[in-house]
Amino acid sequence: MKRPFLCLLLALSVAVTKAQTITASSPNGAIRLTTELTSNGELSYIVTYKNRSVILPSALYLQFKEPAVALANFTLVKADSSRYDQTWKPVWGEYSSIRDQHRELKLQLKDRSGSNILVNVIFRVFNEGVGFRYEFPMQKDLNHFIVSNEGSQFHLAGDHTAFWLPGDYNSNEFTYNHTRLSEVNAEVSKSFSSISSKTFFDSNAVQTPLMLKSDDGLYINIHEAALLNYPAMNLVLDKTTNTLQSHLVPDAVGNKAYLQTPAKTPWRTIIVSDDAREIIAANRMILNLNEPSKIENTSWIKPQKFVGVWWEMHVDKSRWDYGNFNAEGKLIPHGKHGANTANVKRFIDFAAKNGIQGVLVEGWNVGWEDWFGKWKENVFDFVTPYPDYDVKELQRYAKSKGVKIIMHHETSGSVTNYERQMDTAYRFMKNHGMDAVKTGYVGYIIPRGEHHDGQWMVNHYTRAAEKMAGYKIMGDMHESVRLTGLHRTYPNWMASEAARGNEFNAWSEGNPPSHETILPFTRLMGGPMDYTPGIFHIKMSHYDPKKTNQVHTTLAKQLALYVTMYSPIQMAADLPENYEAKKDAFQFIKDVAVDWDDTKVLAAEPGEFLTIARKAKGSPNWFIGSISGNSEAVSTLRGKLLSFLPRGKTYVAAIYRDATNAHWKFNPMAYVVDRFLVDDTTNLEIGIAPGGGAAISLMPATANDLKTIRKYK
Repeated sequence: MKRPFLCLLLALSVAVTKAQTITASSPNGAIRLTTELTSNGELSYIVTYKNRSVILPSALYLQFKEPAVALANFTLVKADSSRYDQTWKPVWGEYSSIRDQHRELKLQLKDRSGSNILVNVIFRVFNEGVGFRYEFPMQKDLNHFIVSNEGSQFHLAGDHTAFWLPGDYNSNEFTYNHTRLSEVNAEVSKSFSSISSKTFFDSNAVQTPLMLKSDDGLYINIHEAALLNYPAMNLVLDKTTNTLQSHLVPDAVGNKAYLQTPAKTPWRTIIVSDDAREIIAANRMILNLNEPSKIENTSWIKPQKFVGVWWEMHVDKSRWDYGNFNAEGKLIPHGKHGANTANVKRFIDFAAKNGIQGVLVEGWNVGWEDWFGKWKENVFDFVTPYPDYDVKELQRYAKSKGVKIIMHHETSGSVTNYERQMDTAYRFMKNHGMDAVKTGYVGYIIPRGEHHDGQWMVNHYTRAAEKMAGYKIMGDMHESVRLTGLHRTYPNWMASEAARGNEFNAWSEGNPPSHETILPFTRLMGGPMDYTPGIFHIKMSHYDPKKTNQVHTTLAKQLALYVTMYSPIQMAADLPENYEAKKDAFQFIKDVAVDWDDTKVLAAEPGEFLTIARKAKGSPNWFIGSISGNSEAVSTLRGKLLSFLPRGKTYVAAIYRDATNAHWKFNPMAYVVDRFLVDDTTNLEIGIAPGGGAAISLMPATANDLKTIRKYK
């Protein structure tokens, strides 16, 4: 381990009448950062990768409402650099240990236009990319700022191909657009959003993470890390120059951020490689830009799988609400309430039988009859069950089966109501044996005018994670801001939704086959997603012959998602009876891990294909997921992909693959399960259907396996 150290910056020009330039390179030398402070006080930066342009000269400045000043005219007070090389162990994750190796450049600047405001601009250069942020130290006569604009620019070297979402302030629940940057037009991309929208900044605004590919084969990802006490960053495109500029989500009165010194912004991140596989692996850079865990004792944080009373509501087998109000205002049961005691016991039995740790129950508490989009502040109280839901009996029954019930808190966007009741709600959970909660923020935010991705709500998500930690509760937040690596700082914040999940396939046009091959390059760069995979009955006509919609994958691809869509809290989302009918396929869900020692991205191209191998935590077992985003063509997973296995060690490969006649649309449930002996030299060749996939479990062969299972050929 090397300790951080300061060194002199030899590249700094000392002539104040000329531009002052400072350079810093990544530890491996592939990435080069150059900062320039002109004689006019304008600050900019440049990024290159292997001598190829990534970011052309791009301005950095800030604008405040209070005090009314634009920070765009700087004097360099001091410049320092340091090197850092340390390895740390996450509480859970895709790797058992993570190396943080970077070079830091710190520019201490003073506004020279009269305000004398001090600001530090910090750059960190990793082998994977560059991060930068602004810091505001204590000021002589000023202790607060109201930010009206942050002018962080990203001047790209061309009209790159982009995978983008419209710059909505309230929702990420869109399908991805795949166009040139010059074709970005958010106004024509309004696929379903439960919030939507009227909140686009303009038609050229996109969200982060933004995934780009240049014509000369560079993959570039722009996002942010450590989003705390600040609004989320969207990007506005100037199509004439291919320049993206940060646009902060505003509050109810149009301000962007309120800061008390000392203060700092999130990191703005640029990840770059000429290999798409390295982009996904580079999500470790996002983690390295976050602070270590604030929770000292993390022994109670347990990655897990769960089932739940959830999908059955999406497919209209049951409902969240208990009944209907008659003319006298009396609630009359309609008989389709899903969260009833007998039904929940059925899920508990299934979980216990199959070694699944948790059962999520949605619709258990009163208020679901009149909750959505009504600007009603006190819909839910989070402690009052419906008459057919026996909390104490289910607590007793779950405990007797070795299963935990997972709480559900839908806030209906009434966040002030939820914050008032957090302590009461979390005490209720602990008193009834629950230590995990799924929160939801469907609807417009109350207080009115606040946005899901604004500073006020960003602070709420942090407060919720901190409050949960005080009660030793794990959280899974839905309809939240996209993640930025904060699961390092708050490891009880297990996952979020913050993107268009699998549920959309049940009642809308659904997610296209390419969707799951894009998400690991975009939404998952910042942290785990509760995507709710594992749907076995693909076509919704199974539940209602009149329905024509479906999940846009094969069944085998649903299995592969447990590896490619990382989350430490994974749902087996389909109904128990659907799993019972396909026990051979369900075996993969039973076997697959949720916490990992190592991850290897074997093949990747955003929108096209993805193959990932992961080693289970504390186990010799490996799992592979391979998915196709191509909705038309058959592909083949081939090659010596198992070279990561210990040399000379034989494994049993259980291969869950598409049948030869499978197709995501026409024959999605056709699959085959094979078992073979393999080793690190095995040359695989597995066909993958259009929109399909393959899942493989690899476990050390026993003496009996060596006698009874044939070698792969």
